[in-house]
Amino acid sequence: MRKLITVLSVFLSATAFAEGYQVNLQSTRQAGMGHVGTAMKLGAESMHFNPAGLVYMDKKVDLSFGASAVATDVTYRGEGGYHANTDNSISTPMYFYAGFNVWKDMIAAGLSVTTPYGSSLDWGNNWKGAAAVQDIALKSFVFQPTVSLQLLDGLSIGAGLMVATGNFSLSKAVLPAGYLAQLPAFGEAYKDVVPVSVRLKGRSNVRVGYNVGIMWQPCKKIILGASYRSKIRMTVDNGEAALTYANNAVQSAISGSVSMLDNGTFAASLPLPSNWNFGVSYMPTDRWIVSFDLQYVGWDAYDRLVVDFKENMLNDNDQDLKKDYKNTFVYRLGAQWQALKTLQVRLGAYFDETPVRSNYYNPETPGANKLGVSAGLSYEPVRNMTLDLAFTFIKGFKRDGSYEYLPPLPAGTFSGEYESTAYVPSLGVSVRF
Repeated sequence: MRKLITVLSVFLSATAFAEGYQVNLQSTRQAGMGHVGTAMKLGAESMHFNPAGLVYMDKKVDLSFGASAVATDVTYRGEGGYHANTDNSISTPMYFYAGFNVWKDMIAAGLSVTTPYGSSLDWGNNWKGAAAVQDIALKSFVFQPTVSLQLLDGLSIGAGLMVATGNFSLSKAVLPAGYLAQLPAFGEAYKDVVPVSVRLKGRSNVRVGYNVGIMWQPCKKIILGASYRSKIRMTVDNGEAALTYANNAVQSAISGSVSMLDNGTFAASLPLPSNWNFGVSYMPTDRWIVSFDLQYVGWDAYDRLVVDFKENMLNDNDQDLKKDYKNTFVYRLGAQWQALKTLQVRLGAYFDETPVRSNYYNPETPGANKLGVSAGLSYEPVRNMTLDLAFTFIKGFKRDGSYEYLPPLPAGTFSGEYESTAYVPSLGVSVRF
């Protein structure tokens, strides 16, 4: 069964929340401002947005931690009025930052732990696109030790080492729904049944990248910033595959033709894209900050997906799958108002371009241009401790797309219209001393 499954496209396409597979939820405070931060002095949280800002901590130690609950829904509409909705579990990206003023407000260092790639998508076992995907899940972890230096008054630089790892799982139909209905032994009762599915899972090797930045405050009211997060190529050396049959009768009838997939292993790799970030913040008064970020995402690094089947897998079925992602921009705007001495209020919005081309449009990655709007606040119940709250609503615009999938029978194109929404409450706590 040549080209039986296009296995690992899930490994980098497991979220309907952010375009591609990048999730921007590394701060509750900044989520409330549309996730701006390249040109803001954020204390320990600057380690992600711009490591040059870490040196401006106003205390010796700055700790920040929090998480979000991402609830997504994707709708598919196809020919003849057919439609399907995902039934996704709540994903929970989290973050932790610990920053330390090392020497006279001139040198700072810290460590961050974030989950910048990860979510889940569940279309169900027997929907019409099961040959492309049934369910997928991805989570990554990035550990970043960071150092920041103030070179001159108002001018600083910073750098961090990004150490990344992660895990994933994917389930998809090996044979499409209704495949057995044409056989007399099964008939009409199996017209909506997927006979056999394959579950693939794996853990990536540890890989290393870097995050560098510069920040300059030319006057009291303006801050300029730029940062760059490098591409990281994640690899899986020993992913595992296992088959699941609709029932024992189906297994007895077809196991001989697909059994080579059971308990096999595979290797694959994919890039986590580079990010250029440019920002400007304006402070018209001591109580207001308005900030704009332009984010340029190097998605063209994901041009192909190569999968190497091993051991008892199909040795002649190594996959070289064209993805052809395109580079994109994200436009972010946010504002913060110091309403009271102990209360800050935030608003934000962003527009996120999709890297997915219409002729490579897979329900694993139902990419569309997205508009996000957000609001948040921070309250200081006791001195030097802040509670952060934010809520983000994301709307993915309707989009048509098609995907050429290759189950053994019948090969064909899966086309339709997709639309997505996401609701994201976030909670964080920060402590300084």
